[in-house]
Amino acid sequence: MSVINRFTALFKEPRTETAPKPLPPADVPHALGALLVRVALSDRKYAVQEISQIDRVLAKFQDIGPIEAAQLRAESERLEAFAPDTPDFAFLLCESVSYQDRLSMVHALWDVVYADGTLKDVEVHVMDLTQNHLGIRPEDCAAAQTRAQEAAHLST
Repeated sequence: MSVINRFTALFKEPRTETAPKPLPPADVPHALGALLVRVALSDRKYAVQEISQIDRVLAKFQDIGPIEAAQLRAESERLEAFAPDTPDFAFLLCESVSYQDRLSMVHALWDVVYADGTLKDVEVHVMDLTQNHLGIRPEDCAAAQTRAQEAAHLST
C-alpha cells in the first residue's frame, strides 16, 4: 500500500474514539442550572463559592442530595457552554414555572452573583436581562437583590 493510500485510508476508517456525550435536555432543572452557571460565569470568573452556591440551589430546588446536585450542575455547565442566548432559558422557565417559583429562582440567581463577595456591572446586566425575560416585576427584582446583598453582608 502506498503512502497516499495509507493516508487516505485514515479518513475512511471509523474512529475508535467514543462520541462526545449528548447535551442534556433543556428541561426546567437544566435550564435553571444553565442560568445559574451563566450568571456565575458572566464576570469571566467561576469562583468556588459560586459553584458551591449553585450546588446548594439545585439541591434545594430539585430536592436532591449534594452528589446529584453536582452532577446536575456539571450537565448544566455543558448545556450552558453550547446553549443559545439567556432569553431562551428564561423563556422555557417563564412558560413552565409559576411566578412565585420564578421569583425564588431570581433570589437564587442573586445569591450566586453575590457568592464571590463582589458585584460587577456585567453581572448586573445579565441579571437585568434574565429577570426581564423571566417576567419578574421590577420591585420584586429590587427586593430580591437587596435580600441577597444583605445576606452576603455587602454594601453598595
